[in-house]
Amino acid sequence: MAAATKTADTESDTKVHAELRENFGKGFARRLRAAGKIPAVIYGHGTEPVHVALPGHQVALLIRRANVVLELDVNGTERLTLVKDVQKDPVHQIIEHIDLLVVRKGEKVQVDVPVTAVGESAAGTIVAQDANTVLLEVEATHIPERIEVSIEGLEEGTHITAADLVLPQGAALAVDPETLIIAISAPSSDADEIAEADAAVAAEQAEESEETKEADAE
Repeated sequence: MAAATKTADTESDTKVHAELRENFGKGFARRLRAAGKIPAVIYGHGTEPVHVALPGHQVALLIRRANVVLELDVNGTERLTLVKDVQKDPVHQIIEHIDLLVVRKGEKVQVDVPVTAVGESAAGTIVAQDANTVLLEVEATHIPERIEVSIEGLEEGTHITAADLVLPQGAALAVDPETLIIAISAPSSDADEIAEADAAVAAEQAEESEETKEADAE
């Protein structure tokens, strides 16, 4: 079932000034965070890892969306990097460290892109989203923020698969096209299920009672 879908991109300033850092360890990382900075490492394309400190507030805002590409200025050297991993404190959700992958313009990468359902399905149906993201192969500098899928008015029994998604130009699926994304179904009736269960119990009890009477008669 093909569904109306579209992609969404966010225009934002992703230029970030990064400071080289030569000190490591948990104590130094804590001092960096206390100063409003985030420890990070840049790696990839056969280069030696480069450890940097990023401006905390600016980067925290940028990485709210998935797969953001940062244009780093590291002591006058420009590096294009894809945010690959964000480590957070599990309790306070403070960003503790970021892993950045070096990418190049025109280079294709595989990334999980969020899928968002838009609209409402037909009255009396429920929407089950089986996959919240879809793996795409796409140019590093043209990663969509999300893929939107219209479920407006869709009837019971409708299935939306990865193949139904409308992808941005230059992007391709990196998963099985038959991967289920969204299914529209009718809610099961709890009352009917309870009634059926009660009827089954009653029938079983009646059968046991009849067997007991027959045994007493003998």
